[in-house]
Amino acid sequence: MVVIVTRDVAERVRGFLGSCMLEIAPGVYTAPRMTKGIRERVWTVLTDWQPETGGSIVMTWRDHAEPSGQGLLHLGEEPKFLHQHDGLHLVYRAVPSQAASAPMAL
Repeated sequence: MVVIVTRDVAERVRGFLGSCMLEIAPGVYTAPRMTKGIRERVWTVLTDWQPETGGSIVMTWRDHAEPSGQGLLHLGEEPKFLHQHDGLHLVYRAVPSQAASAPMAL
């Protein structure tokens, strides 16, 4: 099963995804039997189009090579990572540097 979630993307991206996947909710696309080759080609198109469309795109699929059993790719927002801890599947982002998060002096 491949799932792609989009936010604030161009109509061209939505049209492309709608032509190869089922849109089950606004901006949420699924394909129960998409092969690895097709999934990679879809991601290549999305990667090529992303700089001109803005917004964000997240793709996830079953991946036995990953410890969590799930692959994850993203465009347009901070990188997210999957981690399994004590039987829980967690999603995390990198912590911003201290300089960026330090309070402003008055």
